[in-house]
Order: sequence, then structure tokens, then C-alpha cells
Amino acid sequence: MNFYPLTNPQPFYEQIWKMVRLIPVGRVATYSQIAQLIDRPEEVDDEQYHVFGSRWVGNGMAACPPDVPWQRVINAQGKISRRPGAEQQRRLLENEGVLFKKDKIDLKMYQWRGPNHPEEPRQARLL
Repeated sequence: MNFYPLTNPQPFYEQIWKMVRLIPVGRVATYSQIAQLIDRPEEVDDEQYHVFGSRWVGNGMAACPPDVPWQRVINAQGKISRRPGAEQQRRLLENEGVLFKKDKIDLKMYQWRGPNHPEEPRQARLL
């Protein structure tokens, strides 16, 4: 199974960034959640996408333009992944009102439910 079969990841990354731009201030989403909310690339089968989709989203977030609120994407455990920039990510989220318990965010409280979820604010929903 090829770990990264995308010959041109840019269209996939554009989908990621478009979705992440919808996450409201003070809310977070997980890498796997973003992978589920966007379309699977055509050259990837369902099994590959299920296994590697969240990693590919992480790759896309590492390459995001400055207008993408990258700090709002965290891992499925409710934590900031260890890497350069982790402290800045925490500061940015705290400035948005996201509270941490030690090194973890309460996903029940802060996780964004997606662009079309009825309980999300209208500005965060796709029209």
C-alpha cells in the first residue's frame, strides 16, 4: 500500500484549507474529522483513505497558506501534536478562549461539528 499516492496533492490541500477556514474561533477539529468532511481523492481507494487520510490532512496543514487558521486542527486525542510550533498553537487557541486541562482540550466542549451541523453558528455552515 503506497503511503502517499497523490501525484498532485494541491487540489486535495485546497479542499482541506477551505474546510479549515470554516472552523469558528474558539472551536477545533481533528485531522481525521477534516478527512471525513472532504472528498477523497479519486486516485486513492477507500481503504487507503481510511488508513492515511488524517496524515494526508496533516501534510496539507503543514503546507497551508497564512490565511488558514491552522491552530484549530488538533489530533483525535484532543491534543496538539508534538512538533515545532506546538507552543504557538496552544497560545493561539488559548487566545481564542479554548481551555486546556494539562495538555488536552475537551472535545465535547470545543469540537466543531462540521459545516452543516444544525447546532453550529450560521457563519460556520456551508450554504
